[in-house]
Amino acid sequence: MNRNDRIYVAGHTGLVGSGMVRALIARGYCNLVTRDITELDLTSQQATNAFFAAERPDYVFLCAARVGGIMANSTYPAQFIYDNIMIAANVIHASYKSCVKKLLNLGSSCIYPRLAPQPLREDCLLTGELEPTNEPYAIAKIAAIKLCRYYNAQYGTNFISVMPTNLFGPHDNFDLETSHVLPALIRRFHEAKGQGAASVRLWGTGSPMREFLHVDDLAGACVHLMEHYDAKDVGEFVNIGTGKDMTIRELAHLVKEVVGYKGAIEWDASKHDGTPRKLLDVSRIHGLGWKAGIGLKEGIQDVYAWFLEQRGAIKG
Repeated sequence: MNRNDRIYVAGHTGLVGSGMVRALIARGYCNLVTRDITELDLTSQQATNAFFAAERPDYVFLCAARVGGIMANSTYPAQFIYDNIMIAANVIHASYKSCVKKLLNLGSSCIYPRLAPQPLREDCLLTGELEPTNEPYAIAKIAAIKLCRYYNAQYGTNFISVMPTNLFGPHDNFDLETSHVLPALIRRFHEAKGQGAASVRLWGTGSPMREFLHVDDLAGACVHLMEHYDAKDVGEFVNIGTGKDMTIRELAHLVKEVVGYKGAIEWDASKHDGTPRKLLDVSRIHGLGWKAGIGLKEGIQDVYAWFLEQRGAIKG
């Protein structure tokens, strides 16, 4: 990519998209193209095609998606599968039609089978059953990977897919009904601290193991790939993570420490735990010259500081 190339970041107001914009600006890219959801509905093929025909981006970062935690996935399964399939299909096809030089598609580690061997290698895809609580989202993300793969095969496009582990960072979703575990914990402990609550009750047993990556690390990895590699170098997709995980129980105690909450933690074992473990094998991305640099505690401190600055605008 050249510094003056037109770069479209789809979903630039979200967690991943905003991190991508920060990374690109920090590296001197000055011709970014963005539209928020009120300006462009990416689930509409007509609107997406018209946008690409008018703007003619050279490069595309496909960060737009409908996302959420276990509760959101379970409550809105039809919306999760429909919106994410439509967004991916429309952006990928429009990129092909408008001769985009390179596209980077953001997936999710939930694409892997529920009981796949750990750590999760890229070749584990479609070797077993998915986790039921996020199957609709996972199927949509698998479809996006396959779209990129087969457009490359049939049309000679240069579309890369990356599979990040669980992400967190500024501009995360802190709505308790739709958020992922880490931002939900930050908000729960912050509110309990403010209320002087004696305890906080959390979903599940706390035993599942999860890996967490700061979104600024992910963005750095994505820009690195777009600058230095083509789809033929990356393969069908590449994992992006830290290669380290911890139990949800350990995470809860770390967030509790950062927030400064002094009460107790109670676990509601009647609630679903989700996939027992999701640790990515990151040997391939390490071989491509990138490693994570932001520690988990440092990252949580960063996000909590952002949350405190923004808490007046956070709803839910």
